[in-house]
Amino acid sequence: MTNELMKTNQVEQMPVPTDNGRAIAEVRSSIAAAREWRRNENSAILSINETCKRKSLAEKAMYAYPRGGKLVTGPSIRLAEVIARAWGNISYGIREVSKTPLETTFEAYCHDLETNVKSSRIFSQKHERYTRNKGSQRLTDDRDIYELVANQATRRLRACILQVIPIDVVEDAIEQCETTLRTGAKTPIKDRIKKLIIAFNDYQINEEMIENRIGHKVSVINEIELIDLGKIYSSIRDGMSKREDWFTLIDKTGEELNEKFSGKKSSKKSIEV
Repeated sequence: MTNELMKTNQVEQMPVPTDNGRAIAEVRSSIAAAREWRRNENSAILSINETCKRKSLAEKAMYAYPRGGKLVTGPSIRLAEVIARAWGNISYGIREVSKTPLETTFEAYCHDLETNVKSSRIFSQKHERYTRNKGSQRLTDDRDIYELVANQATRRLRACILQVIPIDVVEDAIEQCETTLRTGAKTPIKDRIKKLIIAFNDYQINEEMIENRIGHKVSVINEIELIDLGKIYSSIRDGMSKREDWFTLIDKTGEELNEKFSGKKSSKKSIEV
């Protein structure tokens, strides 16, 4: 009798859901919703192309980096995010996996909830910054560490998004952004050149260095050169490359400009090209 009473009064202990369990449940719920409310691809493509007609986006849409002495360009993280949002039913982001005083490990991911196609990258970033003059230097300031890790993480996030989104959708967006830059400029080119030079000055890049790269005076820069220089500026501003990747940093006295200008950049601007 006593045993039966004890059994009757026992409270069944339900398993407490863990964080991992909740995350799995949320993903499954999102996949179910995405498959019920499927994207309209034609509508999404029109939305992406309309957004790429905005000059403010087109100016930030591309980055550039040097490879074999040539200018290689690609869609920036800003353009990738715009495409992902308009494409719809996409989950993407960055997660911190672990952190020590010496390095941070993070995961960048992008998940198409309709097709269940996912791309992810796990990467460990040492809390060090390398310069040609001083080599590797350990970072101890929290802000410096955050900026370094965030920069590396967004690169992986961009790659994940672009791996999931159909390539033709990305190519159409790039083409529209380039068209916007070529045809959307209302300011005279001489004023845009002047603005470009001022923007480069924030990164200690002067007219002489620009002229050394393009092979002639800045006063006769044409539209194509201006667009290319704008991509280089965006690449340096967003941390995708360094100024020494593009410009000769030696002044007339033979002194390396890296030693002269060791301070941090002063601002992040958008420039009209």
